[in-house]
Amino acid sequence: MEQIAEWIGALDSFIWGPPLLILLVGCHIFLTFYLKFIQRYVFLGIRLSVRNDSRAEGNVSQFGALAIALASTIGTGNIIGVGTAIVCGGPGAVFWCWLCGVFAIATKYAEGVLAVKYRVVDTDGMIRGGPMYAIERGMKCRWLAVVFAVFTLLACCGIGSMTQSNAVAETVRKTFSVPMWATGAAEALLILLVVIGGLKFISKVCGALVPAMAVLYVIGCFVILGRNASSVLPAVRLIVTEAFSTKAVSGGFLGVAMMTAIRYGVARGLFSNESGMGSAPLIAASAKTANAVRQALISSTGTFWDTVCICALTGISLVSTALRFDPNPDFSKLTAPELAFNAFERIPYAGKYILSVCLAIFAYTTILGWFCYGRQAIRYLGGNRLFQVFRAAYIPLVFLGAATSLQIVWNISDIANGLMVIPNVVCLLWLCRVVKSETAKYLWTGKIEEPDPDCVRINQEGKTFDPDRMDA
Repeated sequence: MEQIAEWIGALDSFIWGPPLLILLVGCHIFLTFYLKFIQRYVFLGIRLSVRNDSRAEGNVSQFGALAIALASTIGTGNIIGVGTAIVCGGPGAVFWCWLCGVFAIATKYAEGVLAVKYRVVDTDGMIRGGPMYAIERGMKCRWLAVVFAVFTLLACCGIGSMTQSNAVAETVRKTFSVPMWATGAAEALLILLVVIGGLKFISKVCGALVPAMAVLYVIGCFVILGRNASSVLPAVRLIVTEAFSTKAVSGGFLGVAMMTAIRYGVARGLFSNESGMGSAPLIAASAKTANAVRQALISSTGTFWDTVCICALTGISLVSTALRFDPNPDFSKLTAPELAFNAFERIPYAGKYILSVCLAIFAYTTILGWFCYGRQAIRYLGGNRLFQVFRAAYIPLVFLGAATSLQIVWNISDIANGLMVIPNVVCLLWLCRVVKSETAKYLWTGKIEEPDPDCVRINQEGKTFDPDRMDA
């Protein structure tokens, strides 16, 4: 088993190595210029996210779709993931993580356009969509669509459920001394109570929990920055200078520090916001929207909130706390959880409890968000019967994740996450003209509220969409 674990870990490092990062970052940069810096419309997307269109058809509201997408992305990656980037890549990794998020907005937008453009009404009368439908209907390549759905399902069962529940159980054990199996049982029950309500109920739960926890976490970060006021500017200066550092590391070649910062900053940024993975479009396709561009703008704000705002706040909070106690800290000798807990202990009395609650709720909503992703993938692969099996199996996985060691599961799931990127990015580049055409038609001509008569397509069986139907 140790040998197998080493092989899987090596494969994980290879998958998430320079080739994949170059592919993703290259896609981000290409789409940014190809779509004429679509990032400039991010505040329009924010305004649209709180305005529903009663004429539009879909399973969930536009904000509900965004909430589910944010539920899966705002989580341990924003806290522990940023800490990992700093430990492995130095403070400069925070800058590259942030910059990656800025460019990734374009990719998240393009994913949203294709998700709605190629969505369909399925045989059960529910709207389905996502990269597999864009690949099958836009690229005419069903086998690649099946591959994407399989990788999504693997990632869902690992990173989406088991590893998240383990993170919650470990945090609760350290803070409140509750046995991990007990936390796992409670998590499984809470997940069961929500997922049996269907997509609409999940969107309501995420719509309530995600903003509340995000606001609590952001307030906590601002309190930390306030108490670290004298070291905030030095922290920002260190982050920027280290991002472009040409010094050698451990006697190596000049420029290694900068390359290491780029590697870990970009990798953690991509892992945090999921832009290019094709996960968020699985839910964006179900949103009530007049046209594909309207929902795509809303979806793109997820990357803005997740990486550009929250990851940046986290990074500055962690680095400024370290500088507060040591003007020349050696981040490589610390761990990511240590960085996070040290920072939140700056909040008097309640700091570690705020961090623990935020981590627990973020991980919980991530489990819900990934259940929705797996739901779309399994229905594409096998319809309603296979979905019933998936839903029944998902709950025990949550419990098992809290009660077992998960390094192998984490690596396998991480590999599946990386492999999701390849067919999705190929689809984005193949259909980029479709994205640009839709953008020109509805956004650049000022017709963002104009309905698209083909926004919901009827499948081969001729089913019609029933907006009042409860999701099975």
